[in-house]
Amino acid sequence: MKKIIILNFLILFLASFHLQAYVQTQPDEKLFQEAKILIFDEKWEKAQEKLEELIERYQESPWFSQALFYRAKCMEKQGGKEVEALAAYVEFNQLEDRSRSLAEESEISIIDLAYELYRRGKRNYLKEIEKRLSSYNKVIKYYAAFKLSYLKDKKVAAKGIPILKEIVKKERDDELRDRAKIALLRVDPKALKDFEEERYERKARILKIRVYNKLEKKLKLSLNIPWALADLAFGAIPEEERVLMRKKGYDLDMIVKELMEFEGNIIEIEGEEIIIKMWID
Repeated sequence: MKKIIILNFLILFLASFHLQAYVQTQPDEKLFQEAKILIFDEKWEKAQEKLEELIERYQESPWFSQALFYRAKCMEKQGGKEVEALAAYVEFNQLEDRSRSLAEESEISIIDLAYELYRRGKRNYLKEIEKRLSSYNKVIKYYAAFKLSYLKDKKVAAKGIPILKEIVKKERDDELRDRAKIALLRVDPKALKDFEEERYERKARILKIRVYNKLEKKLKLSLNIPWALADLAFGAIPEEERVLMRKKGYDLDMIVKELMEFEGNIIEIEGEEIIIKMWID
């Protein structure tokens, strides 16, 4: 019995010795683990150096594809390297053995980077977002459409309308559908017309907004929105924005409450140059 115990001990000892020796002979893995520690500490530049060494010296490494992804992530996090980061993500996505979850994350990053570059005036990067509107992956094409909805150029933002309509029509998740409706409202409120006619009765309450020039007393804007949709949009405004509005003298929660409690009564908000009138009809 004692001999068996000693023999098992020797086997385990030798196995652990050989395993340790094996790990020590894997410089690619060592580089990758060192890079991951640096990434955890948010030392992006040093981590990038480790990953680039791995990529350059060990192209057959099992860590190669992940190294490409995390190199792109390091570039993205450093700031000022958006163009290089986007190209690095594209390079990663061209690998056949890439991780599916990392591939999805890289596509999201490409959309974010392309959006930022386009916003800075590099308009040719818009195509990177547009291409992803036709992705087979719903997460990616939905994200691309949502991202486009924030652009100031509404003609460009409108390219995401078909996807946003698809979300409203087909998705069962109420939160996702509501986000799509808000995105459509940002781009073109008229795009919601078909859905609102299906959902609301003819006698549905309508929020009417009129904006007048204070000096000339001329109508500058006239907008009619189904109240259910307007209430949804009001609810989506972040608390930080609400606080800023209150500092300027506009309590959004109070305005919404008065609109609902005193239906038909006109609420008037007076600014320096304009007068806003709102009521529910």
